[in-house]
Amino acid sequence: MKLSITLLITFFSTICLAQLPKGFVYAQDVIEDLAVQLKYCQDDNFVGEQIDGYNKEIVIMTNQAAQALKKIQDTLKKQGLGLKIYDAYRPQRAVNHFVRWAKQINDTLKKHDYYPNVKKQNLFKKGYIASKSRHSSGSTVDLTIINLETGEPLDMGSPFDFFGPASWVKNPNLTTQQQSNRDLLQKVMTTNGFRNYSQEWWHFTLRGEPFRNQYFDFPVE
Repeated sequence: MKLSITLLITFFSTICLAQLPKGFVYAQDVIEDLAVQLKYCQDDNFVGEQIDGYNKEIVIMTNQAAQALKKIQDTLKKQGLGLKIYDAYRPQRAVNHFVRWAKQINDTLKKHDYYPNVKKQNLFKKGYIASKSRHSSGSTVDLTIINLETGEPLDMGSPFDFFGPASWVKNPNLTTQQQSNRDLLQKVMTTNGFRNYSQEWWHFTLRGEPFRNQYFDFPVE
């Protein structure tokens, strides 16, 4: 009887693991002490509601991206610091949700917090919303650095997903400490195989990503 139960547990565990396409992993299984706050799995985001396809607060990405982040985490831990993930793999259905929301011009529930100086009708034009996202290829991540002892993120000068010049990597209006924090994030990411996105200090894509221009749609769960 015990043997049968063990076989059943192994069988169902295998099924669960098989839900991810080949080449994808759960980042928490690879990276020790990884902090996670998936903004799109809750209503504290620029849309103001949980986003389609985010069924569980768990980080999925390609194995190559996870292995690169593991090296970064190991480096930061020597300084008492660590990574906090806001978003990684993003299903296409979530991107579609963003597009539908962007077309609803009168829905500005979170404008004050996330895009106070940008007219919603200009979100497409300015590149904040698009019909395809590199996140859906599995090797793009949105993240920051935290103090491992307190769990608090370092001050980067603007919050995650803030639409505007304040979030540009080369924002000139930063304090010395904010600039130092951004420089640390940029350096540790770019020297370990990621390239940044100039308008979002938190956004990085793995160089040589394995599924470039492939847009997956399996749910985050």
